[in-house]
Amino acid sequence: MNETLKYTCSCCGKVHFEYPSIAYDSPSNYYNLSQNDKEQIAEISSDFCIIKNTDQTDRFIRCTLTQKVFDHCEDLEYGLWVSLSEKSYNDYLKNYQNEDYEATYFGWLNNRLPDYDFTESIPTTVYTKLGNQRPEIVPHQDFDHPFVKDYYKGISKTEAERRIKNMLNSIEQRNSLFDNKKPWWKLW
Repeated sequence: MNETLKYTCSCCGKVHFEYPSIAYDSPSNYYNLSQNDKEQIAEISSDFCIIKNTDQTDRFIRCTLTQKVFDHCEDLEYGLWVSLSEKSYNDYLKNYQNEDYEATYFGWLNNRLPDYDFTESIPTTVYTKLGNQRPEIVPHQDFDHPFVKDYYKGISKTEAERRIKNMLNSIEQRNSLFDNKKPWWKLW
């Protein structure tokens, strides 16, 4: 990767030249809440989020997604959130510290990626990993959406680097507008 794509990691503070992971700090449903609602009806940690609405409770977990870059040796990593059913969420929570636990769940993608239009959520399969790593999500191949098509066919190195540059520029713009307030996603 060329030097124009260097970035300062939001976790370790060091400058890196390899592809950063594009990670969202929260599910879109949480991000879109008012500050009062975030304090009153929601709970969030680095890996779990619950929103207790009047008529339903929404449950989310943080996962990863690997976007293949077909003409480069490095893939683009995303840190995304999915919503799970109550049963799946409780099962995952119960086994969260179990390093030997493997399971699959159905989940709905709950982040809006800037390069795509979303009129509805994308169905995914959530695969837990051994060793307490964050689960990996895979979008359902039969769901007709450009994000799903790109996931399965891959994206070019030029496209991956364009996305990273756009995110880096967005972080810089947001930081200058909002006095370095935390963006709704980060690179790490």
